Amino acid sequence: MKVPLRRLAHTRSGDKGDISNTAVIAYEPAFYPHLKAQLTAEAFKALYGGVVTGKVERFEADGLQVLNFVAHGALGGGVSRSLALDNYGKALASAVLRFEVEVPEALRPLLHGPAS
Repeated sequence: MKVPLRRLAHTRSGDKGDISNTAVIAYEPAFYPHLKAQLTAEAFKALYGGVVTGKVERFEADGLQVLNFVAHGALGGGVSRSLALDNYGKALASAVLRFEVEVPEALRPLLHGPAS
């Protein structure tokens, strides 16, 4: 079954200049292998269309069940240099929560939040 990322994980973010940092933290260890397999750096960048203009790097903290994404060229030159104030790190971290992840039906009881 496909579910939005927000049912499997939460995010934390930061930004500096034109670089956004987003950590995706699995709610349950059972979710992490599915996140790791499907939420690639390429998938992360594609989710934002043309908003992220540079490369996206993904770093894995397997012991913590965390994926950390560093998106270069993500903030229109930097928060203080752009008129697109919605594109700062927290907005990008919130947007990734709509990414859909395929998980086995057996994980349904562990999902967080409402189905819709």
